[in-house]
Amino acid sequence: MHVPVPSSRPQGSEGTPPIRVPWLSRLLARDARVGIRRAIGDLLAGRPIVVAAPGATDRLVVPVESLDAAGLAALHEAGAPTLVVSATRAAALGGLAEVSEIALPRALGPHALMALAAGARAASPAPPVRADLGADAAIELVKLAKLLPAVVSVPAAAGDTAELARVDAEAALAFRAGHARSLRRVSSAPVPMRAVSDAELVVFRDELGEHWSMIVVGRPDTRGPVPVRLHSACLTGDAFGSLRCDCGDQLQMALAKIAALGGGALLYLAQEGCGLGLANKMRAYGLQEQGLDTVDANTTLGFETDERRYDVAAAMLEAVGIREVALLTNNPSKLAALRSAGIDVRERIPLLAPVGVRNRGYLEAKRRRAGHLMGDLPLRAVG
Repeated sequence: MHVPVPSSRPQGSEGTPPIRVPWLSRLLARDARVGIRRAIGDLLAGRPIVVAAPGATDRLVVPVESLDAAGLAALHEAGAPTLVVSATRAAALGGLAEVSEIALPRALGPHALMALAAGARAASPAPPVRADLGADAAIELVKLAKLLPAVVSVPAAAGDTAELARVDAEAALAFRAGHARSLRRVSSAPVPMRAVSDAELVVFRDELGEHWSMIVVGRPDTRGPVPVRLHSACLTGDAFGSLRCDCGDQLQMALAKIAALGGGALLYLAQEGCGLGLANKMRAYGLQEQGLDTVDANTTLGFETDERRYDVAAAMLEAVGIREVALLTNNPSKLAALRSAGIDVRERIPLLAPVGVRNRGYLEAKRRRAGHLMGDLPLRAVG
């Protein structure tokens, strides 16, 4: 398959000649993660990448959501394209709960492909079959890019793909485990807020360019447990006042509660939609409009029930000297995740927001299916 790409790709990445100017080589000192970060950027730009796995044919992969009719036709010219889907999507399509691939008929257009990758009532044109390690890595990479976890794959022809980003499957699958170590504190300043007048906003940045924030309320005493809230970003609830969730209410309640407890920290985590990203969160909302609850909407799209990790949160806390916390949460998985990351969670402080007509089903699903601690009685809407 011939993939037209610019010939001026920066040197020094995986699969390209090394830079021969000594001082420039030192300035551009690379580690194995650079090639993966570059591949994630290419996937976001809709460019194909090559994934190599031991004992398997190299794969050229393209995100499903970036393919139009011309792109699909080009992949069919290359050979026999397959749709690679995550384990949860494979299970939804009647296969085993493993990363799988499905042979794509030539007549399947872009809209039908998207429906097959993420629709609630899609029927597979062929049985999903277990894929190889390269497919596992491809799904992990599009998840890291916050894209839909589905790619179209064809065997890579070495002569035609020399200038594409090339990724080792094992390195891609190990990337997330080292991600928290990339976090760097980049800036901070006092930011008075409605809920708390004495607050400092501390900004961190990771190797993928995402920003993670911490609101330090007052002057917390780090000699004992510090009141802490882990709050995943929710643009719709926090900024726009969405009535579908309780996030905006929890954000303001947490800040006020932390202030009342004498100071602490609220971590604002770049994990919109349980780690799906904003675009996929809206896709999940669309599925909820068709009758699915929040858990089934996420898994229908091919994600886990909750894609969030809290090793970055632990790194943020350690960066400001907080190692013992009293955690404001209803979610027991946050307690376990922080503890496994080395933070001493001494206490859980409940944070129950008002229940409304629009968010009652969402909250019931979180309690019943995700194990959130909200009591045993049915949730009743107020107001």
